[in-house]
Amino acid sequence: MNKLKLITKGFVKDNPTFVLLLGMCPTLATTTSAVNGLGMGLATLFVLVLSNMAISAVARITPDKVHIPVYIVIIASFVTLLQFMMQAYTPAMYETLGLFIPLIVVNCIVLGRAEAFASRNGVLDSALDGLGVGLGFTLSLTVLGAVREILGSGSVFGWKFITGDAMLAFVMAPGAFLCLGYLMVLFNKLTKKEK
Repeated sequence: MNKLKLITKGFVKDNPTFVLLLGMCPTLATTTSAVNGLGMGLATLFVLVLSNMAISAVARITPDKVHIPVYIVIIASFVTLLQFMMQAYTPAMYETLGLFIPLIVVNCIVLGRAEAFASRNGVLDSALDGLGVGLGFTLSLTVLGAVREILGSGSVFGWKFITGDAMLAFVMAPGAFLCLGYLMVLFNKLTKKEK
């Protein structure tokens, strides 16, 4: 497969949020702002790329009976590394995302890409697949967070441009579902025109 297609299919064809509907828990819970969505997306991107590479490297020597536990240990190792790095270099973001960072271990996007792609392909292709899907997830979370932040508080990336009362419901759980639903409709409408 073309290397560029490996990256770009994560944006449209294999978009984890708007097409595959994977990783909905962090998608709905952490996207109260664009910054939070970007932070969660980048954290998942980091784990996706490194775990895909490692799983691709050990997949052929891993017995079938234990391949899922081996993959989870590899993913957990990279999530632990990510936690230490975030605590050291971005403590505010780590505090904001809280419990959702360790939950990357069981995020179905990461395990799904490990099982569906990394275990069957080479290290470079697996890294590119992780990069594409991770960028698609990051972009989806950032857009969802930006829309919710604009509607809910009249700002984006901390820049306030609407004064007065905002629609607080959009930074709460019902707003997450509404925004995600409308963005999914818009995404699917736009991508069907491309096909």
